[in-house]
Amino acid sequence: MRLSFHGATRTVTGSCHMVECNGHRVLIDCGMLQGGRELEAENADPFGFDAAELDALLLTHAHLDHCGRIPLLTKRGFKGEIIATDATRELTRLVLLDAAHLQMEEQRRNLRHAHRHGRHHHSAPPLYSMIEALGAMDRFGRVADYGESLEIRPGIRATYFNAGHILGSASILLELTEHGRTCRVVFSGDLGATGHPLLSTPAAPPQADIVVMESTYGDRCHQDYQASATELCTAISETFMRGGNVVIPTFALERTQELLYALHRDMQEDRLPRSLQVFLDSPMAISATEIFEHHPQDFGADIRRMFRKGEDPFQLPGLKFTRDVSESVAINHIGGGVVIMAGSGMCTGGRVRHHLQANLWRPESSIIFVGYAATGTLARQIIDGATEVKLWGDRVPVKAKVHTINGFSAHADQKELLAWHNCIQGCERTILVHGEERAMTALAALLPTGSVTMPNAHEGFEI
Repeated sequence: MRLSFHGATRTVTGSCHMVECNGHRVLIDCGMLQGGRELEAENADPFGFDAAELDALLLTHAHLDHCGRIPLLTKRGFKGEIIATDATRELTRLVLLDAAHLQMEEQRRNLRHAHRHGRHHHSAPPLYSMIEALGAMDRFGRVADYGESLEIRPGIRATYFNAGHILGSASILLELTEHGRTCRVVFSGDLGATGHPLLSTPAAPPQADIVVMESTYGDRCHQDYQASATELCTAISETFMRGGNVVIPTFALERTQELLYALHRDMQEDRLPRSLQVFLDSPMAISATEIFEHHPQDFGADIRRMFRKGEDPFQLPGLKFTRDVSESVAINHIGGGVVIMAGSGMCTGGRVRHHLQANLWRPESSIIFVGYAATGTLARQIIDGATEVKLWGDRVPVKAKVHTINGFSAHADQKELLAWHNCIQGCERTILVHGEERAMTALAALLPTGSVTMPNAHEGFEI
């Protein structure tokens, strides 16, 4: 039996781990690397294994950094089964189609820019097309229900547990049996924060010999959720008093819905005017919100009660969905008094970059970050205090007020990661992934006595 790690090694994105048992190969996640251009270029590199030799892919959830290279996997010969929860399957289709569209748009934009400046364009082609993204969805097979054990291949059984991170997210227990010996390995996936109203709390982890664990916030604790909601409300009110707009770079899955609910509650309790104009300028986030509404059983108790009463927690009186590009462009003609929520959350692409270009230079406006920003991303540059940033070849000064509110994070913080790990009985070895080295090192120092490993790219271990 063997574990090997082909992504999210000493970095936060690109989750991709392989298990070998009884002559079979099973992959856990196949995510995209996100960050600076050099890092993102690595998405086209070899996986570190032969895709055609894989028997199955087990998907923890639908975030791009966990599912984004699935179409590339199928292009390179993967013909096995993809297993995920029902909500993850729905959301993954949305995420992959959006990723393909953005890649093709980026290439067309680069070609136009190069042509205008009389240069030859040398950038790499998109990783995959819309057709290839749709084709990858044909590989989805059985649906995993929380708590149900599935035989993946002889000697390999998988059980999914609610990870409380986004809709449909899961931790996965693999029971591996070879030559009469059984080893239990838990992959945490991304773990959700506790105390949030949107989703239910992560399920308690099962007994395991080995834990492969995310460590995104292994070096810090989040601000209290209610304090974060209050800070968001205050930031919006103060921005409007200055005559500016609020731009919130949002992740389409979970964060958008969390923010809509927070604004809904603030309006109901008269902390914000019910006439507040909010633009959800992300076709993917709009569709994701519709998918969320199909799965009310997965929400926290308060939101389930709202749905039972016929009240939609994601609807606001002044909420406008903007799917069309022309509608998106028109938003930037509004001088002040609106909230603009647009993807992507790390500002690596999507419509938010246009809204940043229109508002970053304005001292009266605010940019509010509510999620993790990986090293090298535009979001991280702004958060770290850049005085100007580059957008489509233009230098844009950063004069808007920048807020970072981490209490909305969909990731467990250091305290919550430790509490989850401490529930696991029999753990002999912990392997930390999906975190920057500083966060991993801090978390490793606090874990209970035992073997802790932080693998390098493509490193493997016999188990």
